[in-house]
Amino acid sequence: MRLASLLAMLAMTVAARAQINTDQVVTIGRNALYFEDYILAIQYFNQAIKAKPFLAEPYFYRSVAKISLEDYGGAEQDAGMAIERNPFIVDAYQVRGVARQNLRNYVGAVEDYDAGLELMPEDKNMLMNRAVCEIELKNYDEAQQTFERLLQLDRRNDRAYLGLAQMSLAREDTVAALDNLNRSIALSKNNPGAYVMRAEIATRMNKDFEGALADMDSAILLEPHYAGYFINRAYMKYNLDDYFGAMADYDYAIGLDPASQEAHFNRGLLRAEVGDNNKAITDFDFVLKTNPSNFIALYNRALLHMRTGQYREAVSDFTAILKKYPNFEAGYMARGEAKKRMGDYKGGGADYEKAMAIFRRNKTHVSTFNPVEIEVAAIKKAEQRALNDVDEPETAEEIMDRFNTLLTVKDSEPVKPEYANRQRGHVQNDNVEVEPMPMFTLSYYDKANGFNGNLHYTSEIGDINDARLLPLKLTLVAGETALDEEAIQRHFSSIEYYNSLLSLDKARSVDYFARGLDYLLVKNPEAAISDADNAIALSPNFTLAYVLRSDAHYMQYLMAQARDENASELLDGAPDAKSQAMLRQRQDVTLIDLVMDDLDQIIKLSPKNVYAHYNKGNAYMLQGDYTSAISCYTNAIQIKPDLAEAYYNRGLMYLRMGNKAAGVADLSKAGELGVLPSYNVLKRMTR
Repeated sequence: MRLASLLAMLAMTVAARAQINTDQVVTIGRNALYFEDYILAIQYFNQAIKAKPFLAEPYFYRSVAKISLEDYGGAEQDAGMAIERNPFIVDAYQVRGVARQNLRNYVGAVEDYDAGLELMPEDKNMLMNRAVCEIELKNYDEAQQTFERLLQLDRRNDRAYLGLAQMSLAREDTVAALDNLNRSIALSKNNPGAYVMRAEIATRMNKDFEGALADMDSAILLEPHYAGYFINRAYMKYNLDDYFGAMADYDYAIGLDPASQEAHFNRGLLRAEVGDNNKAITDFDFVLKTNPSNFIALYNRALLHMRTGQYREAVSDFTAILKKYPNFEAGYMARGEAKKRMGDYKGGGADYEKAMAIFRRNKTHVSTFNPVEIEVAAIKKAEQRALNDVDEPETAEEIMDRFNTLLTVKDSEPVKPEYANRQRGHVQNDNVEVEPMPMFTLSYYDKANGFNGNLHYTSEIGDINDARLLPLKLTLVAGETALDEEAIQRHFSSIEYYNSLLSLDKARSVDYFARGLDYLLVKNPEAAISDADNAIALSPNFTLAYVLRSDAHYMQYLMAQARDENASELLDGAPDAKSQAMLRQRQDVTLIDLVMDDLDQIIKLSPKNVYAHYNKGNAYMLQGDYTSAISCYTNAIQIKPDLAEAYYNRGLMYLRMGNKAAGVADLSKAGELGVLPSYNVLKRMTR
């Protein structure tokens, strides 16, 4: 769930208010939260806390940033500090409850949810989270009562039925679990967790791989960027003898998450089964490089090295295997054979004698010892222990083994704790909304397309970089780039430097531009606009200053959109709600008009500026003028025929207008050029 849409409302729930300087710092920090720049946000909140440590608000927002970074301990502590300063912040109890829930402190989480519910008894999200905690505590009657309370408030709450399904599974009542899952899906077909849970039941309990496959297809359509779903679907396809489909899913999962050990491991097994031995070895190499203790990957690689005649490597692998299992007779036999084929007859004979000694000691002539069975049994034991929630902790080796030998990626928390879900009732739809590629904005930080590696420049950027008028090399990026602490502090220092420089009599437009870009990168668009205005006043033909101002106005628009969504819900039903909505709409239109004015000026000064044409297409799209947007994207493509983002967005516009043939053609080209989501949309549109 995106935090941005909550921030305006949350400010109203926090009673403590700071003086103007602290207010400004907290506001900019909230802006950074909206853009998911959590490290930057924390820096701002640190400043506010240092200046006025008695305020609750900075601690609260810092807890939100920390929980987004999965720093649950830090989030719990900060939320507690906020509660100490103001015990009436409902959302602070919710944040601390979610943090404690993720820390498996379910008792503490329930206490927080109860405290929050005393202040806001009809908070559906806290009721849901509370019920899930009771399931984890095996307080099923208490969980049942909480779910009933939630359903009294909202009979059509699909997540409540999903939670009831989780509880039914915990009670080993598969029939009830399926009934609740079916109800959840009937109420909302947009929750991938319900399909995944139903697919797991079909797979593990009923061996209904066809039904499970259909459910995983639905989950993937809703959440197409999660590699684990493709790994799970590949397992189902494998059991249906669709090896080609399974391989394609493993490939796609690795494209989404190149570091996925599960995908590489499973693909290695499948490649070995179909005889693609060298590629299978490559997959096992990847797994073992990251996790050398994965015994099953090591054992399979050893066999493949033998099969492909890579005897030196086979000897190395079997040596590692025998170090762990020194009584593995067949291992000595295999290593001995590899040594002989390398010409080491003495070493091969010694291994043969070791194997014979073990046979004599065991009074057998055939190998009865299988280390893989031992490893698999240990994995199953660890899985069962986790399923039964046994308190005995797993060893580090057991954890790694279990992680690397799962044939599917299990979602251990079908109903995850969510923070402040009440503010966006349509949050489940976020997984199915098709997002266009974002505008290109100025930055000092290269952000290559993750699939085609393209970087983006204009002649004006090249000129200013060649002249070395800026502290860093300038570029264009599509979307936001989160900054680390070092970069954030560098920009704060740069702002101070330009403050001193611009206090002198001979101020230059490029200095205003540089400081404005610093302000933009630390999410202070108002200051960036002021500096862009000054730069333009000194140099009316300074193209990049118009780009900076356009970027800053667009940032203002995005922030206003997030606040508008909250305001519309908070004011819904109020006497002046309609007039307030019209006022906000006019303000948003004004911001886009300002963006458009600057883009027109950029094109006037630099007609071949492809990114200005592209951004103008995005601006028209925001205004709902899809015909003009298509025209702008077409202009961009004519200037730069390999601009993948323009094809993708133009394809979406064509589809919105009902031109399927043109839309599919553009999405196909965008996919070819590296925009991976294109294939998702194509799949939906061509099935």
